[in-house]
Amino acid sequence: MAKYSRSAGKDVKSAMKRRKKGTLKSGKGGKGGTVKSRKQAIAIGLSEARKKGKKVPKRKSRSKST
Repeated sequence: MAKYSRSAGKDVKSAMKRRKKGTLKSGKGGKGGTVKSRKQAIAIGLSEARKKGKKVPKRKSRSKST
């Protein structure tokens, strides 16, 4: 069974294209700087797919170190 839907992959692909073009911004509402990192572009594409309700696994919870 597929982990991600095909349409979620398309969202990631479009985020990667925007990164290469230089129009992908980080942060809420795109107020942050331009994204340079490949990993960050993938993460943004997946979060956009999640917001649209596409089949994407949940984010791994961040563990707090003490």
